[in-house]
Amino acid sequence: MTTISGLTSTSTSTSSSSSTTSGTGSAVLSSAGIGSGLDVNSIVTALVNAKKSGPQAEITNRQTQTNAILAGLASLQGGLTSLQSALSKLTLTSTFQSFGATLADSTIGSATTLSSAQPGSYSLVVNNLAAAQKRASGAYVASAAVGAGTLTLAVGANSVDVAVSATDSIADVAAKINAASGNPGVNATVVNGASGAQLLLSSAKTGVANGFTVTASASSSSGLSTLATQLNTAGATEAKDASLSLDGIAITSASNSVSGAIDGVTINLTGTGSTTLTVTRDNSAATDAIQGFVDAYNSYEKTVGTLSSYDSTTGQAGILLGDTTLNSAKQQISSVLSSKVSGNSIGSLAVLGITRQADGSLALDSSKLSAALNSNPSAVQDLFAGTNGYATKLNTALDGFTSASGVIATRQQSLNDSLTKLNTQQTQLDQRMSVYQQQLLDQYNSLDTLMSQLNNTSSYLTSQLAALEATYTKSGK
Repeated sequence: MTTISGLTSTSTSTSSSSSTTSGTGSAVLSSAGIGSGLDVNSIVTALVNAKKSGPQAEITNRQTQTNAILAGLASLQGGLTSLQSALSKLTLTSTFQSFGATLADSTIGSATTLSSAQPGSYSLVVNNLAAAQKRASGAYVASAAVGAGTLTLAVGANSVDVAVSATDSIADVAAKINAASGNPGVNATVVNGASGAQLLLSSAKTGVANGFTVTASASSSSGLSTLATQLNTAGATEAKDASLSLDGIAITSASNSVSGAIDGVTINLTGTGSTTLTVTRDNSAATDAIQGFVDAYNSYEKTVGTLSSYDSTTGQAGILLGDTTLNSAKQQISSVLSSKVSGNSIGSLAVLGITRQADGSLALDSSKLSAALNSNPSAVQDLFAGTNGYATKLNTALDGFTSASGVIATRQQSLNDSLTKLNTQQTQLDQRMSVYQQQLLDQYNSLDTLMSQLNNTSSYLTSQLAALEATYTKSGK
């Protein structure tokens, strides 16, 4: 018993010593598994990954699928938007009612047209061009004062008074005229000629109606009155209207840009003489617009083909294979293009020269289109832009998909909402796994500490028993 008591006493003492050692070695044991030899970090990581893998795979798969559908819808919308953009040109009156006008002698001028023009040929004679009035003063010393008073400049019923001080030079007068509020259309400048500085006034516009008059008030100085008289005296360049004739019909115009003489045609005069004005129908805008529609449709068709494809060899499917939005868009577009336009003499795209190929694309027969545009352009316009026209009906159908409140935008919003929820689920999963990881670390660190203590106790007991055995052996007992 004494020996056992002594052993207990010694054990207590040693235990106290071990406790001290453990306290000083806490930094070492803080690294998981040091005390027991277990790879705690690897064990915890494996357990966390095993618990997380299922929910994580589900979230990842749903994110991947949702993002893929969003990309597919964006591609579909791009194709539909491009098609709709091409359709917009087919709804414009100017696309089908475009004309060109030329003058045989380009030195006499040029011409532009509006959609109201009509084809025709006219004999044009230009007698004289419209001119702006110009008047010049006598020569002055540049810094010399002109004289005090008030100048009145008038164009038709409009006028402005310009106050001139006793010290104003010819340049000061020009500056005041140009800056005058309510100036009726008179520009002033100073020309420094061989004899001195001269004030030059010019009408802002051509034509007799835009000529000006200059007068000085009764109280003005003699110098200013003289200036007014000079500027109000006819010179070499007086206001003049353009004078011309079309097929012998006399025409006058205040401007050299003559509009209204022929409906939808503006003649821009640059010289005098005789020439021929020819107005012709220009089908290039309509041809380009229709070809643009065919190209846009084929691009859309290619996009849809990729999105809904399936490779039986590889098992690879397009992003939107079987998608209801894509199938609905295809069905509605096909329905519009395969129908006929009632009441239209052409009636269908095929008669116009637009036919569907074996691969689903459209082809345009330019000769058929040209013949239709030359023989009945209004029917071609109605085929696309009429109330029941292809462009009108197809544009309405596409609006249901491409508008801000359309099917695609609605689905995209819903899918983005789903992504937001998945991101929230991801955050929650990460937080749960973080808590779980810490719980495991706490448990394994406690186990690690316990095993370390047991190992220490085992080592101590082993050494004590060995010492006891040695004592008894030495004593011969």
